[in-house]
Amino acid sequence: MPDPIPNAPAMDGVVFRPMTPADLPHVHALSAELRWPHRPADWAQTFAHSEGIAAERDGQIVATGQRWLWGPAHATIGLVIVSPACQGRRIGHRLMTALLDGLEDRTVLLHATAEGRGLYERLGFVRTGEMRQHQGVASSPPLVALQPGWRLRPAGLNELPALQALDAASRGMPRNALIADLLQSADACVVLDRENEPVGFAMLRRFGRGHVIGPVVAPDADGAKALIAHLAGVNAGQFTRIDIDFDSGLAEWLESIGLLRVDAPTTMVRGAPLAVPPAGPTLFALVTQAVG
Repeated sequence: MPDPIPNAPAMDGVVFRPMTPADLPHVHALSAELRWPHRPADWAQTFAHSEGIAAERDGQIVATGQRWLWGPAHATIGLVIVSPACQGRRIGHRLMTALLDGLEDRTVLLHATAEGRGLYERLGFVRTGEMRQHQGVASSPPLVALQPGWRLRPAGLNELPALQALDAASRGMPRNALIADLLQSADACVVLDRENEPVGFAMLRRFGRGHVIGPVVAPDADGAKALIAHLAGVNAGQFTRIDIDFDSGLAEWLESIGLLRVDAPTTMVRGAPLAVPPAGPTLFALVTQAVG
């Protein structure tokens, strides 16, 4: 990462520096202060693929953020936190400026809270859509009927290249190392086959207060529902979360199986739009709001 300390220390004594693994307990405590659900293991998994910045004052971490570089042309930014006691002092602006340093030629994606949207707009991000965070105790929904020649089956580790290709096509950026990590650690990964060819997949993973379903990649909404219904059934009776693209059309169906909407972050992009083929697979649910 380029030097994140262009004018440090500032007049307020805040120093910006690269984040290290030793910082993970401290940034987890920072997120817990805001009542974010992330476990230490969630922080460790996302940090393993990122470059992070920590802002310190008097030896205490008061803000943090991470960026993920996907191939030569894309990046995502997330887990941007400023301690409530330090908000209103432009620390968030300085943190984002440091995270964006060196990304001028990349398409950068993030998901903004209502509080952060104004800052991101001033930094050149534009709204491209909305997400819907749904969660609750999942019921065991009726299985979704598939067309003749389509079927669901467990994913094998040898199918990693196919899953990576589906994810890259649906997200518009390559995330091979992340998908490999998730496949290894997921509680379940199910593939949607059409005539014995993988055309979609979904994962059930430990995250936050329970489990998350994501990513979910499918050729259409019915395929996405089939994948989600299967994994919701696997996790029936337990806390389940899923973060969907609002344009997916799945919100009402998710509420019908007990996963209610609790948040609606804004999808924002700086730079060229994400190139997603209109006839290709669609990303119906995120990995997380941070990594996209």
